[in-house]
Order: sequence, then structure tokens, then C-alpha cells
Amino acid sequence: MSLSINSTVEDIAISGIRRFFNLVQTKEDVLSLTIGQPDFPTPTHIKEQAISAIHNNYTSYTHNAGILPLREAIANFVSEKYHITYHPESEIIVTVGASQAIDITLRTILNNGDEVILPGPVYPGYEPLIKLAGAAPIYIDTRKNNFKLTADMIEPYITEKTKAILIPYPSNPTGVTLNEKELTDIATLIKKHDIFLIADEIYSEIVYTQEHISIAKFSEIRNQLIVINGVSKSHSMTGFRIGYILAPEWLAAHILKVHQYNVSCATSISQYAALSALTTGIHDPIQMKVAYKERRDYVLSRLKSIDLYTYTPDGGFYIFIDVSHLEQNSFDIAIDIVDKAKVALVPGSAFSTYGEGYVRLSYAYDMATLKEGMNRLADYFQKVNK
Repeated sequence: MSLSINSTVEDIAISGIRRFFNLVQTKEDVLSLTIGQPDFPTPTHIKEQAISAIHNNYTSYTHNAGILPLREAIANFVSEKYHITYHPESEIIVTVGASQAIDITLRTILNNGDEVILPGPVYPGYEPLIKLAGAAPIYIDTRKNNFKLTADMIEPYITEKTKAILIPYPSNPTGVTLNEKELTDIATLIKKHDIFLIADEIYSEIVYTQEHISIAKFSEIRNQLIVINGVSKSHSMTGFRIGYILAPEWLAAHILKVHQYNVSCATSISQYAALSALTTGIHDPIQMKVAYKERRDYVLSRLKSIDLYTYTPDGGFYIFIDVSHLEQNSFDIAIDIVDKAKVALVPGSAFSTYGEGYVRLSYAYDMATLKEGMNRLADYFQKVNK
């Protein structure tokens, strides 16, 4: 008897971020700056709402798309914050985090042999989901454009196989975002083609140099656009697993079918917690963002003092550090840093081949941790840079 599994699943590797994180857990006295998870506690009013939901027996299935009050809160939130309009009854789906939102979106729109264009380097969670849906990821090298994916870079890659373009901004791992002119150009390009645009805006509430501009403001591509967002990063609610999809009614109806058979609905208790986040806590992210900016500026100043080149991230809580001068692959460099400096950074190769030569530092940690981490890194690079 010979058993086999789906060959695509067999070929998929565990995320490079998690593999490296798990690896360094076996080493002693290592300070980790690897995981992109807010270090702030979930705001008290959100936790109290979750407890209240349990006590009030809100523990059964909800509408497949999520409780209507939460969908209404999402509609109000994106309207107030980003000046975009989506109908809570028919154009918003509450999901199990942004990851599930991306998964069901891709499974809804992709056929075998389709192609999805995305920037490189990029978050490693997209490629496996694209492949599981039978399609192929097509990377565009953004390294020489300060990690920005722009319309003029995209256009040469569009073929008859192109089904979608995926733009995450602010980006993980680079923290770069797109300005209004760049978004306008992408919207103009998309309008010329029968393709979808997926905008992963999960870090939209953590933008420093400008207000986040959602590409959904460009109504001319509304019929082709899917926006992914959630409360994990904005409200420090990663474990609650609440994301959401904004899509035109005709498309949302199809995505909802996949969602229904996938998970039935997002967790009821978490939905009520998210309701508090997007109503009572609509401005909770502001204080966190102030702290992230202070941390970003501190880390950047320390990196500059040890002659490590980097750009200034526009948002998120990551810095992608160029270590190509060490002339080793990024995994070996990251291991060496762990062994000699006792600091864990994510190898750039975890973010596609276009991340080679870099390491990702997460500054979603308190200042005491960052200061100790930067002291250790300074000692390490003063030695290896000689």
C-alpha cells in the first residue's frame, strides 16, 4: 500500500520566519527581534468585551459573514479613517485573521495556470496560498526602487495568464508604503486590464510620514479590487484572529461561499471583542503608533552609528537591513549573529530570493529590549566590519 498527499502541499516549506524563530528557541540567552507581533497588551475594554460575550452566551455560530454590528463598525471605521464606502450587508466579510482572508480570496479568483504578480521581497505567506490555489507567483524585484512596486514596473509583467496583482502596503518586511501618485498610477494600470488587484492593508494604522491612503478610494477599479485588513496589528489582537475583506457585492458573494465551507464563521467571542476595538477603541492605535515611531527612530540611529545602510520605513514595525557586504547568504549571517551576538533577526531569504543579502529586524519590542539588542549588534558589527 502506497499513500500520497497533495504534491503542492508536499512541496511547501514551513515559513522561513517561523523556522528560524523555532531554531533559535533552542539556544540560550538569545534576544529575539524576529516576530512581528505588537508587544502592547490588548486594550482592557476589548478584553472586557470578550469576557462579557462569554457571560452573555454569545458563543454560538454567527452569520457566515460575521455579526452585522461588527460589519457596520468596519464600514464606519474605514469610512472615518480612509474615506471609503463599503456596504456592511453585502460587501464586508469577517474572517479568521487576514491570513484566512487572503486564502479564501485567492481560492475564489484563481484557476490552474493563472499568475499572480507580487513584489519581492515580500511576506512569505502569499506564495504557498497562491500555489495551493493552482496558480504561480510572479515576483518583481523591487530592491533598486527602495522596495516599492510601481505601475511602470508591473506593466511589463502582465500577460494573458495574469489574474491578479497583490500589493501589501505598508510592507512586511520592508515597512515601505505607497503614496497617492503611486497608487493612482497602479489604479490607472489596473483599469486597462481584466485582472484583480488585492491590497493587503493590515498595517494601515501604523503609518508615520503620511496618512494611510487606501487604494479603494479609486472608485474606477472598485469592481476589480479586494482589500484585506484586520485588527491584529492595529489593536494588538493577534490571538483573537479577526480580519476582514472589503469587496464588491458580486465578488463578495462568491468569496463568502468559500469562507462558509472553510470555517463557517469567525469566532463569535472574538467578533464581539473586535466590535469594541472598532468602536470604543477606534483611536487606540494612535498611542501605539507614537511608541513604534520612537522605537523606529532609535533603531535607525543605532544602525547608522555602526555604518549599516538602511532606508527609513514608512510604516509597520520592521527594518530590512542590508548585510550584503558580509558576502555570505542571509541565513548563515543570521545564524552567526545568533551565535556570536545572541540576537535573533530573520534571514532575508525568508522573504523570497529577492530578500537575500538582508536581515529583518522587528522593533515591536519595548525600548529596554531594543537597547540591549542594539548594543549586542553594535559589538558584533564593529568586529565583523573591520
